[in-house]
Amino acid sequence: MDVTPEIQILILNSVIVLIAYFGIYPSLDDKTLDRIMSIDVVLSAIALTVTGALFWGTGTKFELLFFHTNWIVFTVATMLLMEIPLFLRFVRRHNIDLFEGMVP
Repeated sequence: MDVTPEIQILILNSVIVLIAYFGIYPSLDDKTLDRIMSIDVVLSAIALTVTGALFWGTGTKFELLFFHTNWIVFTVATMLLMEIPLFLRFVRRHNIDLFEGMVP
């Protein structure tokens, strides 16, 4: 079975985002924006490392709606699009203040 490069990255991103929002983040004792962001940086680095190992130097082009892009942009953009609705749901559900510590 041939799986397109786009599908490979979408599957990887989906697994990472689902593990984060239904496994890692709910189990945190300290559910703050800072803690979520620090874990998210690590998870994003994992996604980029895996996709880099698969596609770095191959010249593979990825179709992102109406234009072609490289593996880095495709990975970050698709992960961001998957993560936004889950992030907003999680923040609302756990009453996380998005503006905590910001000076007016």
